[in-house]
Amino acid sequence: MALNDNRDYVQVDTAGPLATITINRPKVLNALNPAVLDQLAGAFDQLDTKQVRVVILTGAGDRAFVAGADIQAFASLDEAGALDFARKGQALTIKIEQFTRPVIAAVNGFALGGGCELALACHLRVASEQAKFGQPEVSLGVMAGFGGSQRLPRLIGKGMALEMLTTGRMIDAAEALRIGLVNRVVPPDKLLPVCREIAALIAAQAPKAVELTIKAVNEGLDLELSSALELEARLFAATFNTADMREGTQAFIEKRKPDFKGQ
Repeated sequence: MALNDNRDYVQVDTAGPLATITINRPKVLNALNPAVLDQLAGAFDQLDTKQVRVVILTGAGDRAFVAGADIQAFASLDEAGALDFARKGQALTIKIEQFTRPVIAAVNGFALGGGCELALACHLRVASEQAKFGQPEVSLGVMAGFGGSQRLPRLIGKGMALEMLTTGRMIDAAEALRIGLVNRVVPPDKLLPVCREIAALIAAQAPKAVELTIKAVNEGLDLELSSALELEARLFAATFNTADMREGTQAFIEKRKPDFKGQ
């Protein structure tokens, strides 16, 4: 079922607890402009319901996830306009990163610049064997502005991140897997099926427990270990106040599949 078909650049499809967001600008390799950013933000707002338990984010066609920002959209920006554009992109990546349901990036081709930064904001990344990743902004005389200089070091380490950010070098899917940029690499025709398999595994778990796990990881990374452990303990305790916890434990005792309601 397609939602909001009047969207020019973003398509949203739902199937049970799974939603798929597709950036639909294949002729320009799904490049990002302000309208795309706004429509993506609107799509995530639309999907912020209990019925949706996992989201897959991908790009239309087989050439690109997102090949970067639309150069036509920012080539004439002044400093103030560039600041607004960066903040708009950062607001979207924060929305994705803090989304209470897991977001899986299905990277089907080029993920460059803002496209790589979108993938970094997702909770999991699955790449086609044809995928390419890079932060080539320096070759245009600019730098990463949608969170790449901050999330990439946290994910793959300072040294590897600085190499990608300062050389603009593209890496293939195999290298992305080796350095921890992606979770899995699969043949192109298996990309969405594998993402759906992962999504189904997640959707079968207790939604509130998954939500609090995301919160623990996101917030804990910026804390000292002792504070992060205290955060974990408090969130762990909070799960004991949910109907899903009681259902999960009872199902285990009764040797049956739990029926989680997200409560």
